[in-house]
Amino acid sequence: MATFLYRIGRWAFRRRRLVGGLWLGVLVLAIAAAAMAPEGKEEDLSMPGTESQKAFDLLDERFPQSNSQGAEARLVFQAPDGQRVTVREHRAAVEDTLRSLDGGDQVESIADPYEDDAVSEDGTIAYSTITYTAGAVDLTQSTKNALEDAASRARNAGLTVEIGGSALDAEEEPGGTTEIIGVAVAAVVLVLALGSLVAAGLSLLTAFVGVAIAFGLVSALAVPLGLTSTVAILALMLGLAVGIDYALFITSRFRDERARGSEPEEAAGRAVGTAGSAVVFAGATVFIALVGLGVVGIPELTKMGMGGAGAVALAVLVALTLVPALFGFFGRRVLSRAARKAVGAPRRGAGNCATSHAEPAGDRHPIAAKPAKRIGTRWARFVLRRPVAVLLTAGLGLGAVALPALSLELGLPGDESKSVETTQRRAYDLLSDGFGPGFNGPLTVVVDTSESGNTRATTNLVVKTVRGVDGVASVGDPVLSRTKDTAVLTAVPRTAPNSGETKDLVHAIRGAVSGVEADTGAAILVTGTTAMNIDISEAMSDALIPYLTVVIGLAVLLLLVVFRSVLVPVKAALGFLLSVGAAFGVLVAVFQWGWGADLVGIEQTGPVMSLMPILIIGIVFGLAMDYEVFLFTRVREAHVHGASPGEAVVNGFRHSGRVVAAAAIIMISVFAGFIGMSSPTIQTMGVGLAAAVAFDAFVVRMAIAPAVLALLGHRAWWLPSILNRVLPNVDIEGEALSGRVPASVTAPDAAVPRLPVDRY
Repeated sequence: MATFLYRIGRWAFRRRRLVGGLWLGVLVLAIAAAAMAPEGKEEDLSMPGTESQKAFDLLDERFPQSNSQGAEARLVFQAPDGQRVTVREHRAAVEDTLRSLDGGDQVESIADPYEDDAVSEDGTIAYSTITYTAGAVDLTQSTKNALEDAASRARNAGLTVEIGGSALDAEEEPGGTTEIIGVAVAAVVLVLALGSLVAAGLSLLTAFVGVAIAFGLVSALAVPLGLTSTVAILALMLGLAVGIDYALFITSRFRDERARGSEPEEAAGRAVGTAGSAVVFAGATVFIALVGLGVVGIPELTKMGMGGAGAVALAVLVALTLVPALFGFFGRRVLSRAARKAVGAPRRGAGNCATSHAEPAGDRHPIAAKPAKRIGTRWARFVLRRPVAVLLTAGLGLGAVALPALSLELGLPGDESKSVETTQRRAYDLLSDGFGPGFNGPLTVVVDTSESGNTRATTNLVVKTVRGVDGVASVGDPVLSRTKDTAVLTAVPRTAPNSGETKDLVHAIRGAVSGVEADTGAAILVTGTTAMNIDISEAMSDALIPYLTVVIGLAVLLLLVVFRSVLVPVKAALGFLLSVGAAFGVLVAVFQWGWGADLVGIEQTGPVMSLMPILIIGIVFGLAMDYEVFLFTRVREAHVHGASPGEAVVNGFRHSGRVVAAAAIIMISVFAGFIGMSSPTIQTMGVGLAAAVAFDAFVVRMAIAPAVLALLGHRAWWLPSILNRVLPNVDIEGEALSGRVPASVTAPDAAVPRLPVDRY
C-alpha cells in the first residue's frame, strides 16, 4: 500500500494544477447540485418489524382517509387568575379561535374541547386537538403561521395559550456561534502545532473542501434518499473533524521528511506513502463502523451512518490527493519559519525542483533539528519510569468516570426535553397539570378482527381488559374503520411518557391483551409515539452488545494486520472499551443526572437519546483507531529498525505525540462546537463524542497504552509464526520506501538516546 500511495503523492505534487482543478470542479458541481435540488424533509423515526410500527402500517391501510403518523397540534387554553374556561366569554374566545382554523389547508379535523370532554376537572384548562393530512415534516409554513395566529387571537382575548404536538417541530439547521468557535479553536491549535499560518490554512482549506462537497451531495440527495438534517449535520461534524486531522497528519509527515533532507516531491510522496497509509486505514475503520450501523434496522440510523461514512471517505480522498498538490503550490511556506531559515533561500539558476518555492536539488541537506527534549519525549520517559502507577491511575480514573454508565436509560426526547422558553414545553406542562402526566403520552390500541370477525364484542373485551391494567388512567371510546374490521382506542397512562412505569405499562397491556388474542383470534397491537419510542429504545439496548462485539472483533483483526502483533490489538480494544464506557458515564451524569447540565444548556434531564450509544460506538471506534495507528506505527517503525521497546516508545512520542495531541484537541473542539445547537440529538452527540475523544486520546493512547507496552517489553510485538505467514503485509510504516532515499535519511533518529536502564 505504501508504494502505491507514494506514487499517488508524487503524481499529485507534479500534477497539482490538474488535481486542484478537478477538486474545484467537483466542489462547484456539488454546490450547484445542492442549490438546484428541492429542499429535503424530515422523516418520522421508525423501526420496521416492531409491534408499534406494524400497528402504524395497519392503521394506514385500514384508515386511508387519515395519516396515522400525521402531524397534530394541541392548542392548550388556560383561563386567567383561576377562572374557568367554561364561562361564556372564555368559551366564546376558544370557539372563535378554533373557527379561524376550520377549512385551512392541510387541516383534517378540529376537536371541540367542550363536546369532547377535554376540560380539566377544575375547569381552568382545556385543549383542542388539530389533526393534519400531512406529516409534521410536510406542513407548509402557511399552515404553521395559521396555527400561531390562532393562538395569538386567543391570547388577545385574555387566555393563556400554548401549542403542543408535532406541528411546530422545526428542522435543525447547521451553522451557529458555537460551531464557529469550535473551528476557531481548531485553527489556533493548528497554528501552534505547525508553527505556520500557511500549513494551518492548508489543513483547514482541504477540510472545508471535503465538507463542502459532502454537504452539497447530502443536500442534493436529500429528497431521493430521504436524508434528514441530522444526516447533514453528522456529515458536517465528522467531515470537518477527520478532514482537519488527516491533513494535519500528512502535513506533519511531509515536514518531517523535508527536515530529513528529502526534496519536496519526494517528501510529498513519502508523506502520502506513510502517513497516508495510516489515513487510509483509519478512514476505512470509521467507514466500516458507520456503514455497519445499517444492521441495527432503523432507517434513520442507517442514513446517518451512510452520510457520515461518505464524508469520511471524501476526507480521505482529499487528504491523499489535494493535500500533496497544495504542497506543490505553497512550497517552502508549508514549513515553519525556523525550518525555512535553516533551508535558506533557493539559489538562482540551480534548476527547477518541481516548484518555484522549492529549493534546488543540490540543497538537499537535512534541516538542523535542535536536540531539545519535546514534551512528548518527556512524557513518554515519565510513563516508562512509572508504568504501574500510570496504568493504575489512568485505568481506575476511567473506571470511576464510567460507573454512571451502569444507570444508563435510553429513550427518545419529546416536548418534555425542550426548553421552558418554548411553547411546546409550556403546553406539555399545562396538560400535565390539568390532566395528569400520562396525558402527554397516550397509547393507541389497534384491534384487527379481519380474520376473526365479531369486531364489536372483541373490542369491548379489549376495552375491559385494558381498563383493568394497573397504571391505566382512562380508555377512550373505540373508533371503527369503514370496513368495520378494525377498531382503535386510546389508553392514557397515569405516568409520564419517558418514565419507567410507562414502559412497564406498555408491556403489561401487551401481556394482558395476548389472552384476548388467544381467545378471539384477533390481532391486537399497542402503538403510539410513546410505544414506538419504547420499542426503539429496547431494540437499541438489545443491539448494543452484539454491535460492540462486532466492532471490538473488527478492531482486533485490523490492528493485527497493521501491527503484526497479538497483544497490541488486544490492548487497543480494551482501551477502546474504557474510553467508550467513560463517555457513556459522562452522558448519564449530564443528561440523566444533570451534572454540569447548565454548562451545556441542558434545561431538562431525562433518558439518553436511544440512538446515541450505538452511534457513538461506531464513530469513536474509528477515531480511536486513528490515534492508535498514527501514534504507534511510529513506535513499531522504530522497533523494527532495532530500537529497544522503551526507545521505540520514546521515538514514537517524540515524532507523533504532539501531532496526535493537536489532532485530538481539534476534534474535541469541532465536536464541542455542536453542543450549543437546540436539537437534543446533536447536543448528546456533541457531548458524547467530545468526551470519548478526550478520554481515548489523552488517557488511553497517551497513558495506558505506553504503560502497557513498557510492562510487556519485547512480548508486545510477539506474533505466532503461522499468523506471520498468513497475514498480509500492508506496510503502513513505509518499509518498502526505504530504498528510495539514502539510508541515513530512513534510519531511526539517532538523536533519541537510550534509556538509563534497558529493561524494556
